[in-house]
Amino acid sequence: MTSNMRQKDIRPAPARIEFKGMKFLITDRPLDQTIPNYILELKKNNVSIVVRVCEPSYKVEELESQGIAVRDLPFEDGTPPPQQVIDDWFDTLKQKYQENPEACVAVHCVAGLGRAPVLVALALIELGLKYEAAVEMIREKRRGAINAKQLSFLEKYRPKSRLKQRNGHKNSCCVQ
Repeated sequence: MTSNMRQKDIRPAPARIEFKGMKFLITDRPLDQTIPNYILELKKNNVSIVVRVCEPSYKVEELESQGIAVRDLPFEDGTPPPQQVIDDWFDTLKQKYQENPEACVAVHCVAGLGRAPVLVALALIELGLKYEAAVEMIREKRRGAINAKQLSFLEKYRPKSRLKQRNGHKNSCCVQ
């Protein structure tokens, strides 16, 4: 770490969340100068796609050259995701897990405490967890994740069978 690192730049470590065979990695956003270490972390976790839900802070070419796709699904900080982002999130998950059932999907916002955890919570709810259990699972690894407005959104969210039970078989993840 550099000596000029400001206190606000110290963020929690990446959080790996696994449930019913689906794997997620919640991180803060990398910067161009931290991309090499970020790529190492992604590779260690078998990540093939990064979902970026904040404004770009790095060039994607280095990730793409390593076989890691970047999907932009930005939405406003501190808010729940709009319906289009939710739809695109689940489309991305279904596609990735059909391609590779062992894949891990990384998702990041600025600090990895609001927008990214909310999307992972939605996936956990679709996989059968109650919203309280989903939030608790995430907060165990990302202390302070999910604000009151986002929590209220998750409480009201009703699953729509977007991520059908995988039954432990490679190609049974999604509705055909």
